[in-house]
Amino acid sequence: MSIRDLDYIFRPASIALVGASNRPKSVGAVLARNLMRAGFQGPIMPVNPKHRAIGGVLAWPSVADLPMVPDLGVVCTPADAVPGVIAELREKGAQAAVVITAGFGEGGDSDGETRREAMLEASQRMRIIGPNVLGVLVPGAGLNASFAHIDAAPGDLAFVSQSGAVVTSVLDWAAARGIGFSHMVSLGDMADVDFGDMLDYLALQPDVRAILLYVEAVTNARKFLSAARIAARTKPVIVIKAGRVPEGAKAASSHTGALAGSDAVYDAVFRRAGLLRVLETKELFDAVETLAHAPRFTGDRLAILSNGGGFGVLATDRAVEEGCPLATLSPDTVAALDAVLPVSWSGGNPIDIIGDASGQRYGDALQATLADKAVDAVLVLNCPTAVADSTEAAQAVVDCRTTGRFPVLTSWLGGTAPEPARKLFSAHRVPTYDTPEDAVRAFAHLMRYRAGQAALARVPSLDAEDLSVDRAAAMAVIDTALGEDREWLSEPEAKAVLRAYGVPVVQTLVAETAAEAARQAATFDGPYVIKVHSPDITHKSDVGGVMLDLETPGAVAAAAQAMEERVRRVRPDARYHGVTVQPMVRRPGAFELIVGMSEDAQFGPVLLFGEGGTGVEAIGDTAMALPPLDPTLTEALIGETRIGGLLRGYRGRAGADVDAVVDTVLRVARIAAELDAVSELDINPLLADSDGVIVVDARIRVAPVPVDAVPGARLAIKPYPAELRGTVTLRDGRSIPVRPIRPTDAPRLQDMIARADARDIRMRFMHAMKGLPDKLAARLSQIDYAREMAFVAFEGDGSKEAVGVSRLAADANNERAEFAVMVRTDWKGKGLGYGLMGLLIDHAKARGLGELFGEILSENRPMIDMCKDLGFTVKSMPGEPSISEAVLPLG
Repeated sequence: MSIRDLDYIFRPASIALVGASNRPKSVGAVLARNLMRAGFQGPIMPVNPKHRAIGGVLAWPSVADLPMVPDLGVVCTPADAVPGVIAELREKGAQAAVVITAGFGEGGDSDGETRREAMLEASQRMRIIGPNVLGVLVPGAGLNASFAHIDAAPGDLAFVSQSGAVVTSVLDWAAARGIGFSHMVSLGDMADVDFGDMLDYLALQPDVRAILLYVEAVTNARKFLSAARIAARTKPVIVIKAGRVPEGAKAASSHTGALAGSDAVYDAVFRRAGLLRVLETKELFDAVETLAHAPRFTGDRLAILSNGGGFGVLATDRAVEEGCPLATLSPDTVAALDAVLPVSWSGGNPIDIIGDASGQRYGDALQATLADKAVDAVLVLNCPTAVADSTEAAQAVVDCRTTGRFPVLTSWLGGTAPEPARKLFSAHRVPTYDTPEDAVRAFAHLMRYRAGQAALARVPSLDAEDLSVDRAAAMAVIDTALGEDREWLSEPEAKAVLRAYGVPVVQTLVAETAAEAARQAATFDGPYVIKVHSPDITHKSDVGGVMLDLETPGAVAAAAQAMEERVRRVRPDARYHGVTVQPMVRRPGAFELIVGMSEDAQFGPVLLFGEGGTGVEAIGDTAMALPPLDPTLTEALIGETRIGGLLRGYRGRAGADVDAVVDTVLRVARIAAELDAVSELDINPLLADSDGVIVVDARIRVAPVPVDAVPGARLAIKPYPAELRGTVTLRDGRSIPVRPIRPTDAPRLQDMIARADARDIRMRFMHAMKGLPDKLAARLSQIDYAREMAFVAFEGDGSKEAVGVSRLAADANNERAEFAVMVRTDWKGKGLGYGLMGLLIDHAKARGLGELFGEILSENRPMIDMCKDLGFTVKSMPGEPSISEAVLPLG
């Protein structure tokens, strides 16, 4: 829904506990005890018609009898009573409820589903967490509305989980390690408040340093992705996803469908949103430790320094497995280490400083290693020995912090012996881990997290929307198939759709008889390939439906006759429509790739890339991504695979035209984004070599699109709104082009700022700025069209020079949006600002926003005058006379 009224859950002024009990160990009794002992400062009102007091606190017989309106209702009554209780709370004026009770269709129970619908109907606009939850803990607010066995310590980590059992386990695990939380929230069945709402809410909380998620499933894909992308730009979001290994794989009729398992899709979702995925609870907190305490590493080249060679080797093994390259020490560093280490030291990385290493030796070796510009980070290990003091070694490491940059992680091994050293590291905010493997894994997480953040800020080289396509031709093919009630396009039809979208395909002709196949073959040079042509046979090679290297038209005729006999024998149920005839593509040394698309039940269309061929499932070298894509995201998708690293050539094998591969994936992504009738697409193989790419075989599945469906609504990420392109008319009658902003506009924004005078820049950004930094330019141009909009005006048709921008950013409730506008200095006074603001107001009305508002420096009279002319009310902000707020109700 939104973040509306969530403060009533996490910062309530008063609480009603409906179902409170005095019965020992009952949920109602534990909830009452936890609420009353957590330090909550407001009234807690137990509701139970059978008791005058609960835990020594006056109880009330019903919600209607409460002496005041509770902000929050906590409900633990029997399931059948819950809808009625929610209705009573709503009638009393409560704004939110936490429903602890289970029995709302969790296992597919129809009675439970009925109760769930009744509860939601009774709630109307009340916010609900649950049902079937452990509860909510907010230590900073003295709130423990849960039946957890212990309280949470206060801290700055927010943990949100679908599973209450996971919450209690993490709570117990964290308590033993002194880890505190700002929020612990059990979402349960997510009848109302879900992960998207929580991410939106927690992203805005200043007391939350990092957000941790335990996810079993996501309910609203587009809302989740929008919220996750926004949250991940402001603070680390780390996620554990349950169900990584399904017990059985659902049968699929294409390679892409078989490879597009739900966990792989979630991987793609988390990557696209900039979230860091971990696999274990301990990894979750190790990742938080690293993100919180580690310095800004400049790269991923790791040096390992240890007094135990064996553990140095184990750390090296894990580094290689995690993809962290070991640093090559410079000759100067090796010489410096020679001067301070025994002659028997390892002479390279990992740096074995020998088991009797003193604190002095640790400090000298670490300083020499840190001075090497080829080293981005140092992992320092210590194994306890009887001839050296581990705590002294730890102190030497801490003392090196005074020497400048300190990209250091530590692992002091053992049980009790390293405890003083670990406390010393924690006190000085030096990341420390129980084992070398944990430390390396945490460093790898950090590298992946920062790489993901950097990817979010990269500016693509071109816009996929600029690729030349013929959508009408593709739809004509699809409509023909749908008109004949066919689910699968024939191979020639599938290739026709791809050709319409600019994907190079092999010429393919259809022949109903062997004689016709020979005639078709005679129209082009051999050798030839024939394939069975049947709407009922998807995997042709499984029935002997592919014949290669046929040298003459006569050989084609003979092979076609034999194929018909074989297919009719093996698949007598299949409709046989003849064969397809195409030239045999001989491209020795070409890479066989797969490019595909399937439709996920939760996230809609997903794209797949990897190594193709008949053994594609067995090879398992694929990666997935969500459309729409741009070149930067496409290159990242290709880079996720092993074959992606080979496409540029290796060991004498010539590389492929990588740009042509990227172009093909981009065009398939356009199909996924624009052709809602395409439910599955499989190109396998796509041959790629230095001469380019060509599709040898392709399959496309189609399905009717409901007449009332919104184009692109199935996409988890709202695509580029090309329909909003238009013009703005200036005061002199000229019209100039305007369109929604694109990621490739980042340099155009920077150019516009570079050509603006200093005062105009200060009026727009409310502080002085010499230029638009790359990171900010990327953020302003890479927007979420589901929540934001920015219109860019250009000098004229074909111009790439931006002369003005207006933008809005809506809140998660889609109720209010903040606006901003800037016109290049030399274009002021032409009416462009009025035109851009008019577009923005029309867009805000069309998307149902209730209000536009903006903060303006009070000295910015032209902006204030324009807002007043457009109907805004402009007032000075209370306590801030230098800033005015302009507000426009939209109705």
